Amino acid sequence: MGHINEMEPNELENRMKKDNDLVVIDVREDEEVAQGMIEDAKHIPLAQIPESKDALDKSKHYVFVCRSGKRSMKAASFMDEQGYQVSNMVGGMLKWEGEVD
Repeated sequence: MGHINEMEPNELENRMKKDNDLVVIDVREDEEVAQGMIEDAKHIPLAQIPESKDALDKSKHYVFVCRSGKRSMKAASFMDEQGYQVSNMVGGMLKWEGEVD
């Protein structure tokens, strides 16, 4: 397994404004997402990542997010092994200070 890039929440927020190839994927469960998620993020629960990967464009850069950063790191590691360009948001939603839907 290769090294997974990590991105600070404020860096992600800044890059989302100018990088159209950046896609945020929230891997939390439905009840967690109901409390709010990053604007424009896609919701794919961690358990559904393997079956959802083929619907994702390999030319995009995916940033995975969860509550604290552990589950999203698992998702990022899996997707990295599948040949996708990925990052993990450090600290998860606990550290996110930007807008939420």
